[in-house]
Amino acid sequence: MYVAHLSLHDFRSYPVLEVDLEPGVTSFVGRNGQGKTNIVEAIDYLSRLSSHRVAADLPLVRQGASQAIVRAAVVRDERRAVLEVEINPGKSNRARVNRAQLPRARELLGLVRTVVFAPDDLALVKGDPTERRRFADDLLVLHQGARYAGTRADYDRVLKQRNTLLKTARVRGGAAAETMLSTLEVWDERLARLGAEIMGSRTRLVDDLNPLLGKAYEAVARGASRDDAVLGYKPSFDLSSVEEPDLEQAMLAEIARRRKDELDRGVSLVGPHRDDLLGSLGEFPVKGYASHGESWSFALAMRLASYELLRSTGDDPVLILDDVFAELDTGRRAQLADLVAGAEQVLVTAAVPDDIPEGLRGRRFDVANGEVTPVDA
Repeated sequence: MYVAHLSLHDFRSYPVLEVDLEPGVTSFVGRNGQGKTNIVEAIDYLSRLSSHRVAADLPLVRQGASQAIVRAAVVRDERRAVLEVEINPGKSNRARVNRAQLPRARELLGLVRTVVFAPDDLALVKGDPTERRRFADDLLVLHQGARYAGTRADYDRVLKQRNTLLKTARVRGGAAAETMLSTLEVWDERLARLGAEIMGSRTRLVDDLNPLLGKAYEAVARGASRDDAVLGYKPSFDLSSVEEPDLEQAMLAEIARRRKDELDRGVSLVGPHRDDLLGSLGEFPVKGYASHGESWSFALAMRLASYELLRSTGDDPVLILDDVFAELDTGRRAQLADLVAGAEQVLVTAAVPDDIPEGLRGRRFDVANGEVTPVDA
């Protein structure tokens, strides 16, 4: 599977952009601020309906415009389909396939899949748990499609409603808070049901990733043992003796146990929104113990393992290497280039041509002043 053509309308810095793409390696080269990352960000947005750079949709719409449109022609098994998303900040986004509107934008998920390597990937190792939860959830959206995205959206809505109720009970206190407990129990049940689904999916994801992670780390950091790199799933409460079918009941029991704390603080303290993924090398956690180079190798291995997992269950994802080579030493640049060069489509951004390893010197576009210009080989 590969993207054969990209059309942008009022996306980021581009009023209009039309770019023909091909299988193999394509690089976009330009100084910072010229718009090269905006191009690959648009393709990634079609894949996940979210950006790897910002949390909200508003920055994606060109200043002065009310909406942005990302449209791509995707080729799979020699069949071509046109995917489109209309980004409407503050409103519902709309999606189309071959001009036919989908009932919900999230039904676009899974029709094209991407794996992005970016400078911020170091946060997967050194950042807070939010970064690692997002990594897991983004990968599960690509792996399971609209079903997981729907569960995650439903959970977020229930969590927001429950937090509002807890805050209200905290402010009012006394008898008023007591009368809210029966209502709170309804939200407890919904939170536990959806939370158990998410926790079960994340647990299985970690199990599936670990064999791939060990191999990827060994490839990126030559000389490492295959058992060196491991991801562990750390939920917000102890699950060591809980079978997966009992996750919902275990979460309900923990919610009941933490009831007073939640009412005192006015916030939900139990659930997958407080989980973490813990990376380790041998006996030591990566965060706080690994060197800068080891941390980068672990982050790259997480992305490579994601790629291998996705390709094992379908088409090759589009690989996006967004300014990542500027962050790596010469050895890791060459290693990463060797590992991804065989992918069906690789899109690279770089500030200067020399940042791109020899093994990824494919088709090139120069990006400057809003113009995207093909460069003759």
